[in-house]
Amino acid sequence: MPTASEHWERIEAAIAGEPVDHPPVSLWRHFPEEDQDATTLARVTLAWQRRFAFDFVKLMPPGDYPVIAWGGVSEYRGSPSGTRTVTRYPVEQPADWQAIRPLPVDRGPFRTVNEAARLVARELGGTVPVLQTVFSPLTVAYKLSAGRVLRDLVEHPALVEEALAAITETMRALVQAALAAGADGLFFATQCATADLTDPATYARWGRPGDLAVLEAAAGAPFLLLHIHGSAPHFDLLADYPVHVLNWHDRRAGPSLAEGERRSGRCVAGGLDETAIATLAPEAVAAQARDAVAQLHGRHLMVTPGCVIPVATPEANVAAAVAAVRSNGDRSQRS
Repeated sequence: MPTASEHWERIEAAIAGEPVDHPPVSLWRHFPEEDQDATTLARVTLAWQRRFAFDFVKLMPPGDYPVIAWGGVSEYRGSPSGTRTVTRYPVEQPADWQAIRPLPVDRGPFRTVNEAARLVARELGGTVPVLQTVFSPLTVAYKLSAGRVLRDLVEHPALVEEALAAITETMRALVQAALAAGADGLFFATQCATADLTDPATYARWGRPGDLAVLEAAAGAPFLLLHIHGSAPHFDLLADYPVHVLNWHDRRAGPSLAEGERRSGRCVAGGLDETAIATLAPEAVAAQARDAVAQLHGRHLMVTPGCVIPVATPEANVAAAVAAVRSNGDRSQRS
């Protein structure tokens, strides 16, 4: 079982590209029946962490928490990934963007997610890095509008621009509150920097400025992880962001971990197929973990899924991934 200091030592060594006994390893899942309350979300998060002794904790608030904060409604309908279904969106027509104004982050869902961060961080006492999950401003706009923001960028750019400014201001405040609550950094997720939703020029114009503004609010945090979601990520457009680690769907979309590390010069996180892990045999999961370590000889690497794993993932598969990293990391770095 790892000691408290070992978790931080691995994280810092991985970020720096230095050798360590094995790469950091962590997996995350939603808890859709327990994530509506800070106390219950903290409780299940801590139980998950204690079960596997991950090297960092990615907090798993409901993915629609900004939607609810701006007046949306959702419910859990059994999604395999544990995500909730939005039944009423805050933005359903162009004029609705005018109602998207900056929100205080000390109430409602924003308070809930950061209170969960506070409870988890307090219980762990600094022994394990804790990352709050924060979405990029354009991702929030996409979530608020069931994706119509991409059409409105073209047809009603002034309305969207004003709303994005309000969202950016709010997410910056949320980041500052998360760090004040005890989070050590961010899992900063963009879901629109992918060719199936935007072209690079569109993302550079409408996504990148807000991303950088929110990340600037976390400047100085010791652990910032960027998640690039999508089947065709604009990897090189985001590779220079001021973060420590890059994560994307390396098994399902590419580039490979080794290629991503080469192109970015950054520590990379991945190696586990976040969809297949629910149905693979434990040895197949372990093989993916060992391959991830081998790609980079255990350096500049964190072994994680490419995204959230299904709620039905057998714990034996999670345990197999963790055990494979911990038993093979040192041997790979010496090879």
